[in-house]
Amino acid sequence: MALMSTFTSFNLPVNNVEQSKAFFTGLGFELNPQFPENEKSVAIVIGDNLQVMLLTKEILKSLTQKETVDTEKYAQMTIALAFESREKVDEIVNTAVSLGGKSYEEPEDYGFMYHWAFEDLDGHMWAINYMNTDAAQG
Repeated sequence: MALMSTFTSFNLPVNNVEQSKAFFTGLGFELNPQFPENEKSVAIVIGDNLQVMLLTKEILKSLTQKETVDTEKYAQMTIALAFESREKVDEIVNTAVSLGGKSYEEPEDYGFMYHWAFEDLDGHMWAINYMNTDAAQG
């Protein structure tokens, strides 16, 4: 029997919660009003039943007792999100860059999938995709 989650949240360490909040809301994501925000954490809704908790490194370390990854040297994970069009992919990555993020490589078109990526203010990698389901099925 497969377990099915009804809500997914993941924690990302950030250097400055307020700056990261401005970055992600600038991309069009919304704050989750069910979670209190303060200078140490904020919940950002990034999809249906999906949120990212932006936490200070100190808060994350208190939850794991492990050091956070140096994103200048290491990739801990890539967060992949799918959107409704190629234009939306370009809009999100270009907006991320205008807000202080960095584009990661050039856009890639695989016919059935269009992909581009950016690094947020703290070096976390976000893969932004459009899936052409008609091309994928053909």
